[in-house]
Amino acid sequence: MGAEEAGSGPALRELLREAETSLLECKVCFERFGHRQQRRPRNLSCGHVVCLACVAALAHPRTLALECPFCRRACRGCDTSDCLPVLHFLELLGSALRPGPAAPRAAPASPGVLTCQHAFGGWGTLVNPTGLALCPKTGRVVVVHDGKRRVKVFDSGGGCAHQFGEKGDAAQDLRYPVDVTVTSDCHVVVTDAGDRSLKVFDFFGQIKLVLGGHFCLPWGVETTPQNGVLVTDAEAGSLHLLEVDFPEGVLRRTERLQAHLRRPRGVAVSWLTGAIAVVEHPLGPGACSSTTVKVFSASMQLIGQVDSFGLSLFFPSKITASAVAFDHQGNVVVADTSSPAVLCLGKPEEFPVLKPIVTHGLSHPVALTFTKESSLLVLDSAAHSVKVYKVDWG
Repeated sequence: MGAEEAGSGPALRELLREAETSLLECKVCFERFGHRQQRRPRNLSCGHVVCLACVAALAHPRTLALECPFCRRACRGCDTSDCLPVLHFLELLGSALRPGPAAPRAAPASPGVLTCQHAFGGWGTLVNPTGLALCPKTGRVVVVHDGKRRVKVFDSGGGCAHQFGEKGDAAQDLRYPVDVTVTSDCHVVVTDAGDRSLKVFDFFGQIKLVLGGHFCLPWGVETTPQNGVLVTDAEAGSLHLLEVDFPEGVLRRTERLQAHLRRPRGVAVSWLTGAIAVVEHPLGPGACSSTTVKVFSASMQLIGQVDSFGLSLFFPSKITASAVAFDHQGNVVVADTSSPAVLCLGKPEEFPVLKPIVTHGLSHPVALTFTKESSLLVLDSAAHSVKVYKVDWG
């Protein structure tokens, strides 16, 4: 009996080596499958399995179309999925093939990276909120939502300070506010998809300027360090810079910075470098309902770009970017409605160095911003609330 047991060890190890060669190896690049990043096994629509790195190499960079290298059946890179049997097999064989702890997955970081300090708003106080901004002078939080008064201003503790922007059809009313920003001199700028305009209020709610007829569908809005206003036009596929005399309520100059974007929505600017980030939501069969984050330098040169499929090389689930922001170190941070989560993509020149920073407690994050103290505010539309996280970048 002892001899049989002694002989079973080498036989089992040999069997496992054969299984590793025949089942746990990508037959395109002959690299071993794994849990991390490019080595994850992916099912093609025909049933064959290749690693994620080979899917990325075979897929067309724009349409993501590819042919199975074995049976030539056509599919798309974004239609592939994790091969769970192989992943589970890797877990079972891990300890037998490699003594010691199994290699970590490319999974979200531990929930301790960011801690939710408190939340404010809630149903009734906020109704289906869509945009979030901070007043740089007062630190107050401004949210646009679907309530009777569309703009809500909260103090730093989350108490409602005041509200304005009546729901209505008059020029100074707000029909369907999408996004909001607050300038350095405390003017509130709102994109209104209802009448396709940009509206400027002082901090107490008095209308200062209405810009109608300038945009096809204004969406994202952000203030630059020079107190200009960036606006994305989702229908025209463009990004605009506006120079406004806010106290006088006069538009001084407009400039179209980009003209060939694909349904741009969210926009952010780095106060450290002047870089501008835009989230695109392209349409069409090749888009696969993906999103793309593009980052431009202050001189509008493209310096970084990553889409949902590219991010899937580093994260095990689909990512749909709904909002973008820069932290104080110049890292690009996005809200993801698919997980849902908040993800740091790193600096544009290093794209993408993905680090999940919020992985629990969110339902449908649609906007985010950082305070001067580096706390992270996330607008959770499904929870009708603003959630405040303390940042610990580790």
